[in-house]
Amino acid sequence: MLPKRFKISTTSLAVVTVLMSPLLLAAEPKESEEIERVTVWSTTVNASSMYLKEEAIASKQADHISDLLRSIPGVDVGGAHSLNQRITIRSMDDKDLDISIDGAQQNNYMYHHMGNLQIHADILKSVDIDVGNNSVINGGLGGSVRFETKQARDLLQNDEQFGGRVQVGAGDNSGQNYSATAYGLLNDSIDFLGYYNFVKRDNYEVGGGVITDSTGEKIDGTDGTVRGLKGELDDALIKFGWEPSDNQRVQLSYEKYQDEGNYSYRPDMGLATDIAITESLLVPLLWPTQFTRDTLALNYELSVDSTLLKAAAYSNTSELWRDETGYADNPSFAGWAAIVTGEAKNQGINLLGESGLTALWEHELTYGFDYVKHDTDYSAQYSASTDESAESANNMALFIQNKITFNDYVSLTPGLRYDKYSIDSKVVDNDFNNTAWALELAVQPTNDLLFSLSATELFKGPEIGEVFVGAGLFDTSNEDIKAETGTNYELAFAYQFNAFGDDSVSLGATVFKTEINDYIYDYASAPATSGSSYWKDNIGDMEIEGFETYINYLNGGFSGSVTFSSAESELQAFEQYSDLNGARLDRQQGDTISATVGYLFEEIGLSFNWELLHAGDVDAGLDLDGASLDNSKQRYTVHNINARWDIQAIEGLSIIAGVDNLFDEYYASQSSRTGVSFHPRFGELYLQDFEPGRNIKATVSYQF
Repeated sequence: MLPKRFKISTTSLAVVTVLMSPLLLAAEPKESEEIERVTVWSTTVNASSMYLKEEAIASKQADHISDLLRSIPGVDVGGAHSLNQRITIRSMDDKDLDISIDGAQQNNYMYHHMGNLQIHADILKSVDIDVGNNSVINGGLGGSVRFETKQARDLLQNDEQFGGRVQVGAGDNSGQNYSATAYGLLNDSIDFLGYYNFVKRDNYEVGGGVITDSTGEKIDGTDGTVRGLKGELDDALIKFGWEPSDNQRVQLSYEKYQDEGNYSYRPDMGLATDIAITESLLVPLLWPTQFTRDTLALNYELSVDSTLLKAAAYSNTSELWRDETGYADNPSFAGWAAIVTGEAKNQGINLLGESGLTALWEHELTYGFDYVKHDTDYSAQYSASTDESAESANNMALFIQNKITFNDYVSLTPGLRYDKYSIDSKVVDNDFNNTAWALELAVQPTNDLLFSLSATELFKGPEIGEVFVGAGLFDTSNEDIKAETGTNYELAFAYQFNAFGDDSVSLGATVFKTEINDYIYDYASAPATSGSSYWKDNIGDMEIEGFETYINYLNGGFSGSVTFSSAESELQAFEQYSDLNGARLDRQQGDTISATVGYLFEEIGLSFNWELLHAGDVDAGLDLDGASLDNSKQRYTVHNINARWDIQAIEGLSIIAGVDNLFDEYYASQSSRTGVSFHPRFGELYLQDFEPGRNIKATVSYQF
């Protein structure tokens, strides 16, 4: 092993922390228990697109997953609505990513107007992100995001038996949140954690206080506040852990997540679109809506000599319910009035093992098994009838990779993965088998310089239909549809050095090219014989290429970082879909720059942070599923500031104050719905899903 050299990841250039708290960038804590406590309640974010020292987010007031992840090069979070948290990596949305919480897979295509992930950031212990698929361990086309929630033994200090935390937060343009946590040891081997978080979300005001249409004119009937966001969120988590020996842990957890409110019909589209459709149909603007998720997970971990084994079994059920009886307000649409429910259940088991051995060279084996079963059910209860539908799919994967270290300078990591995917849907009833390989070469000429070159084959079978619009009930059969395959190529380097002795500089870059063959599009033009206007089909080969770069500087209490990323996509369409040739992914972002600066006054436990995010323009062009009249995307620049004070006179008491969107920018994330479309009934629709304007926030927490 090389303790002074970079640790070369077997799955990417490096797995690292990217967002920072200066409280954790200071020197090793002395005997001050107050400083130690600051590091406890935080979220560590690791990403393969950067290499930095281990840090964590303690000073952010994370109301939304975007607060944690938007500064990572290659990653964005679209969707301003609580139901529309939508992670994108290199322009690929969450349907093309592996997303899990405590080992339980979250991928559910619930509704095309909402995202696939609902989780509150406060309870997260860590977020591990693979920016791009660089390993046979993961199955996502674009990468993976693994969330892990906190556990009791991570929070207890020294010889404490029990502990707790209460927190109150509020924003003048967001709402309020309250959380309480209790944790402790029932005996030497059994620990517990109970967590409850309540968020009362308000309708927010956009930047500048005026909602305009595509021409810049104020929209009639608006006052600058976005309607359809006000609601309540409850999140409860219970965990029990049992450690029968020093090298084993068994953990049972249950989470109940509920988001309820009178919400807009299409959570991913802006208020202008909601108003236009409402006025045309003469139906309500807001609809009683409830989303719930129940997750039961059993985890096991065993460490023996040079082997680590992790196993998880889980059941994850998501349900979206909406009262659509409001259609009866217009007699012309009374037949649409119904109570609509969509349910998606994921059940699975996974095993991951890591073993080290020496046979001529050093070997680090990673191997495992992953099985997940998806079941969906749809029900629409009308006054005189009921529509029902159900679909299912399952995937079984076996994988193994071996990092072979030849000497202090060179390692090679080959990998092999086998997938067997079965689907029973209205589109296709078939089995898809695939064997994929991966290979990474890492060269480390010095202790501080690392180069990596990798190639990983990709595979994804056709998805079951989105749940909330019928679970395939209205889909068109296409038994000839193929699975998506392809390859992800990456070349990367990382370098760290001391510029002036006591400081630290880290910099690096990744260049990538992702090829997806037989790309599946849900709205391809259907043949006349099908009787439908569109269907799900392979439309061509998609190429995505770009880069991510970063530089980070640390010196005493000062910290700073700058990142720059870009990704462009282009479809090479099949002949029958030649009208789509050259199309890009509709979630494509402009060139993105982020910057952070922080300073810690360690003696008094006070830190200040500033963060900038800038996304460049995206010119109009042909894209998939984007706006039909004008799909150009406007540049924006957003500044956030915050300060944290850990009051040493009252042990465990912390105050955070900050301002999001400091200069009140009027903008929409480029990973959200944007642009202008035309609908034959509703006319011009302005789709901008505008983000909140300036939001002054404060949070008080007490950990005891």
